[in-house]
Amino acid sequence: QVQLVESGGGLVQAGGSLRLSCAAAGLTFSSYCMGWFRQAPGKEREFVAAISRSGGSTRYPDSVKGRFTISRDNAKNTGYLQMNSLKPEDTAVYSCAASSNNCYYAIRAADYGYWGQGTQVTVSS
Repeated sequence: QVQLVESGGGLVQAGGSLRLSCAAAGLTFSSYCMGWFRQAPGKEREFVAAISRSGGSTRYPDSVKGRFTISRDNAKNTGYLQMNSLKPEDTAVYSCAASSNNCYYAIRAADYGYWGQGTQVTVSS
């Protein structure tokens, strides 16, 4: 049974930082692309970051580029999302996901077959 479990969310002031973790079990973690998505109330799920199987390639949308960093530790079956210079508009539920597809093009939720339950990130102004 595949499980992805996020942690590290919380309340932070604008300009602050948070580091999210995604612990994976039940799959060969290094065989999957990993991504992070977020969804704010009343909005569609939004792509935040993706990382290749080896961790050597990453991709971000313009909204978080330069502020967020995705990484992974395949030996620990864990992925990370470092979020700096947080803004109130970053407030959302953040979910990690695993994809068996081509990592470079895995920027849609439909590209991912496994999902975590999500962790709330709230940025106050």
